[in-house]
Amino acid sequence: MTSTLLDLKGRDFVALADYTQEEIYALIHDAIELKRLQKAGAPSQPLKGKSLAMIFEKSSTRTRVSFEVGMYQLGGTSLFLSKNDIQIGRGETISDTAQTLSRYVDGIMIRTFAHSTVIDLARSATVPVINGLSDLNHPCQALADYMTAYEKKGKLEGLKIAYIGDGNNMAHSLMMGAAKLGMHIAVATPEGYGPDADVIKQSREQAELYGAAITLTSDPQEAAADADFIYTDVWASMGFESEQQDRERAFKNFQVNESLLKYAKSDYLFMHCLPAHRGEEVSEGVIDGPHSVVFDEAENRLHAQKAIMAAIMRD
Repeated sequence: MTSTLLDLKGRDFVALADYTQEEIYALIHDAIELKRLQKAGAPSQPLKGKSLAMIFEKSSTRTRVSFEVGMYQLGGTSLFLSKNDIQIGRGETISDTAQTLSRYVDGIMIRTFAHSTVIDLARSATVPVINGLSDLNHPCQALADYMTAYEKKGKLEGLKIAYIGDGNNMAHSLMMGAAKLGMHIAVATPEGYGPDADVIKQSREQAELYGAAITLTSDPQEAAADADFIYTDVWASMGFESEQQDRERAFKNFQVNESLLKYAKSDYLFMHCLPAHRGEEVSEGVIDGPHSVVFDEAENRLHAQKAIMAAIMRD
């Protein structure tokens, strides 16, 4: 199989904001086809002989395994580089690291804290850079989420996704994705924990272009009303563990549970990027219940990222 996105060679994948509606939909369709071929025992290997450097300043389960397995399935290889394995951990600049790695590999994925680190890496590298996660964005996860939603519902335009919880990197990427894909997204957060103001502005600008809608509220019931998808994330993301107790108090009325889901459509799907804290942001009955697709999302990280890598890294 050859990706439909012939013009993506050399592009970075830093944020969904950088991609058009047509490109995002094409990546979703590519991911679904790559998944079909893999399960049929006829894997596509457009990255044979290619290599991916994976920089991890944050630990990971799904990101590391899905990128490593994804590169293998595409015919390439990957290198795991923790901050203690390379000179970033001893003060080498991002620019020097980017320029050096660009002489060795065909692409770089980074999972880090500051979004500026991803930007600096992409600016200095001469090979494509993929944002595996930053404090501002999680575009690979959002692409896998919308791939899952598309597989389950057969369409995305006009559907509603409710995000309930912290206005974090996940909320940001889901907002931009919904805006680009012509969906309605309602984001419910406690006062003081809302999404970034610049992300809100950019997402609303895109929503106007694509016929989408963005609702911001502090009422979880309002957000959940008539939703096709209900999404949540941990209340204290990596780097915010010291705020755990304060956040538990602030978010106590924002748990996704059976009572809240009475407001959603009867055929709603529950989504979570994982890892989850059962009994905290979501009840066990919901995440382990019949409407939950959290492990389908986790699986689709593999295929969505394969679509990204195939589109931007191949010859």
